[in-house]
Amino acid sequence: MLRVNSLTAGLPARRPFQFFLVAATLVISLDSLLSEALAEVTIRQIENRLRVEISGTLFTEYYVKGYRKPVLYPIVGPHGVEMTRNYPMKTGIQGEAEDHPHHRSLWFAHGSVNGVDFWSERGQILNDRIVATSNGEQGTIETANRWVDTNDQIVCTDRQHLTFAAFPGGRLIDWKMTVIASHGKVLFGDTKEGMAGIRSHPNLRLNNAPDRGVTSANGQAINSEGIRGPEIWGKRAAWVDYWGKVNGHQIGFAIFDHPKNLRYPTWWHARSYGLVAANPFGIHDFENKPDGTGDFVLSPDESVTFQYRFVFHQGDAREANISKLYGDYIQERD
Repeated sequence: MLRVNSLTAGLPARRPFQFFLVAATLVISLDSLLSEALAEVTIRQIENRLRVEISGTLFTEYYVKGYRKPVLYPIVGPHGVEMTRNYPMKTGIQGEAEDHPHHRSLWFAHGSVNGVDFWSERGQILNDRIVATSNGEQGTIETANRWVDTNDQIVCTDRQHLTFAAFPGGRLIDWKMTVIASHGKVLFGDTKEGMAGIRSHPNLRLNNAPDRGVTSANGQAINSEGIRGPEIWGKRAAWVDYWGKVNGHQIGFAIFDHPKNLRYPTWWHARSYGLVAANPFGIHDFENKPDGTGDFVLSPDESVTFQYRFVFHQGDAREANISKLYGDYIQERD
């Protein structure tokens, strides 16, 4: 624990009672950060999902059944604020646009895999089994799943490995997905509709949609190249960050691309209405190149791994020191 005099260094002179309040507030704040950083992550299965708790409070739930793909919902960030849209898991929420029903909080899918649209949920990603879970300073979930077309034929399979942790000022999720060409050749098609995505809380949108009841948007965005706002769509970058005020708190989320991922740094399907997705395949849409430029083929029995970090933080991108957090991420062993 830091001493009180170091916590209050540089503050203007105050009366004793005011000094006590400031010192107490700073100590409580520091204690909160330390407890979050040293938090215990626990995972337990309930019905069709796995509940992830940090220090006994909900962080997220990983739905392995009940939807047409695995999803993480809700995502509870700093100050207990839910970071993602409720729709379509819950409807009739004031201030939420009820569009794109396939934008389910936080998910992984693609719009053309052997021609099947898993992004819009025409195909399904079905859980076969929960391989393993673990608790501790980090919590982990590993699952095995199959991707099936509209005729219930298997297109490919995957292994998903998710890691959950807290850090001072925030929480994070690492989503590592290995897709396996277990049932023949797999073609990831050139489309913007993919791949590791999140649909934000409506306040974090970059624009309002009064006709859909969204009037509280105050979001801002930046990528690792310094490009801001709607212009980050279709650009290549190592990371993107969105932030804004929700319930009086300045909070945000970032997505980190890993240097080992295909076609790093990736392109971003990042919209003003709160959809943000990393997509290494949609080159035709992002760069106006010939259709099929972004195609990627797995030969039978080959596999490809994608890994991304989702960071939920206090403050804006500068206050959260996203560039440093990204540097720490790429220095970690995968």
